[in-house]
Amino acid sequence: MSIGSVRLSSGEKIEFISNMHTMLKAGIPILNGVESLLEDSKGNVKKILVALRQDLIAGRRMCTTLAKFPESFDKVTVNLVKAAEEAGTLEQTLQDIKKNTQAEMEFSDKVKSALTYPLFVFLIFAAVMGVMLFVVMPKITQVFSRLKVDIPLPTRFLMFLSDFVIKNTLYVGIGTLLFVVFMYFLYNRKRRFLLGVIAKVPIIAPLFKKVDIVRFSRSMGLLLSSGIPIVNALELSIDVVNRRDLKNLLIKSKDMIYAGQEFSQGLKGQRGSVMPVLVIKLIELGEASGTLEKAMADVTEYMDYEVSKNLKTLTTLLEPVMLVFVGLLVGGVMLSIISPMYSMIGQVGSR
Repeated sequence: MSIGSVRLSSGEKIEFISNMHTMLKAGIPILNGVESLLEDSKGNVKKILVALRQDLIAGRRMCTTLAKFPESFDKVTVNLVKAAEEAGTLEQTLQDIKKNTQAEMEFSDKVKSALTYPLFVFLIFAAVMGVMLFVVMPKITQVFSRLKVDIPLPTRFLMFLSDFVIKNTLYVGIGTLLFVVFMYFLYNRKRRFLLGVIAKVPIIAPLFKKVDIVRFSRSMGLLLSSGIPIVNALELSIDVVNRRDLKNLLIKSKDMIYAGQEFSQGLKGQRGSVMPVLVIKLIELGEASGTLEKAMADVTEYMDYEVSKNLKTLTTLLEPVMLVFVGLLVGGVMLSIISPMYSMIGQVGSR
């Protein structure tokens, strides 16, 4: 495995940054601190610490090491550390990065937990269907095969599906495993593409737009508060955005800044469809008062609240919809089994 493919979890990243911050705060030289941390570290964290130790001994900076691990440290983090090392404010910047990473992890967990419910319901439905196809339907098929009874089309389809799955269990299992592996690979290697596709689904598109705005504003605010010029901060923050329309709007805004105009002016072009009016107003006021980094923090707080509210609404709507959907499917399956039985009982009674 190349060092570039090393990936830290959010928890590991927070632990790494926190340990580095604590060490610097205590006045321990960075090289001595890294050597101390190496004694208790393991896994991917140890690989990063080993690379950091080698770079420090060679006279290189911490930002050089972090840049070697793009799967663990994005461009925002690398440039924050670079600016802090040049300004001599690495301790404070590491603390800011830690807080930002914690906030981002909590935000992501909030989104994931809200979207876990549909997956849970789907898995329950898949388990019920598995029991029906592998256990119930074979017994029902044996009963129906001995009796002369009219079998409706839905029941015949279930009987065929059960027979097919049982006879081809190995192939079905391999196919399912390959699908799971493919989706896992797609999520880990093509996450941005996958999120881009999901973000176009009408019912959740507004939510994904707000999620993107939260991540953008949080990144932008952190970069600006670290003294990074607005154009550089904007270029780096664009990378955290998934939605193409928002990314294009931010690129246009960056070009307008180069042309001598205000950042907020570039956001007004498509505000009805991309950027909320209140967000633009907050940024406009921040530019006017010279406190743009505070304005971005206000945007983050406001949009975070909006995302939480939308997630709660979405979850509230999804629960009954998913229950009705699963109920109809399971009810349809049960009806397709019970219907021939009633027909059979009717034929026996008529005799």
